[in-house]
Amino acid sequence: MTHMLDGFILAAGLGTRMGVLSEALPKPAWTLNGHSLLALGAESMRKQGLLKLACNAHHLPDCLAEAAGPGLEVCFEPELLGSAGGLRHALNRAVDPLAVWNGDALADVPWDAFIARHRQRGADLSWLLVPHPGGPWNPVWLDAEGRVLPQGQTGEGPYHFMGASLWSPFALGLLPEGPSDTKAHILPGIRHHAGIVMEPFPWREIGTPDQLIAAAEVLAPQAEGHLPGCYVHPTATPAGRLAHCVLGPGAQPHPAMEDRDALWFARDGHQVRLPLKHD
Repeated sequence: MTHMLDGFILAAGLGTRMGVLSEALPKPAWTLNGHSLLALGAESMRKQGLLKLACNAHHLPDCLAEAAGPGLEVCFEPELLGSAGGLRHALNRAVDPLAVWNGDALADVPWDAFIARHRQRGADLSWLLVPHPGGPWNPVWLDAEGRVLPQGQTGEGPYHFMGASLWSPFALGLLPEGPSDTKAHILPGIRHHAGIVMEPFPWREIGTPDQLIAAAEVLAPQAEGHLPGCYVHPTATPAGRLAHCVLGPGAQPHPAMEDRDALWFARDGHQVRLPLKHD
């Protein structure tokens, strides 16, 4: 018998902002302190009692399945289903509400408080927002009733979407077959949706090579961040004089190598070097 799901992690994107790093691993499979971003997200959800978890996988799905680790169901997605369509894997088997998280960020989301506010609002779909911190993220604005406004309209705000959302079975039931987008395909048919504003909490997006290098330096200084200005995968062997490089799975640059702005990784028994573009 298929078990019900408490939470779902969206992990099937192509990782385009990661650039050449997605040639080596899907974005959620990159690690910090030896644990994949995907596994770290799942563990954070489990800490708040969200135990039955699944994710979707499209790009390099075998790598992602290995990165998921035990207890995280992997739903393979041969056709990329978009920002919302992947949740069809949870259709008819999700608790109310289903907690949804993005696989390219790290945070201890206050799920208990978020769920309580969602239920108080009687919403079918809620997004967790905080006051906008500045920076490149698109602002979110709310109307007088606390609903997210369409892009281009302003109201109360600006706020920043933290990557956490809650979906009722009714909202999941609106997902069409094939690729879909929340704003285009779900909001027109939703009865009650809400942007729930909470106090800011520690959150780190890891969507680009520079963000991965910075996260390793701060969060894994004795592991992936031990080579200053670089990222070193647990299976890589650093050598030579390297600057602003990412050493991916199996990377073994020659000890005489002097290099910068590059990705190294092993593929089919060979060392691959690809130029690394700055963010």
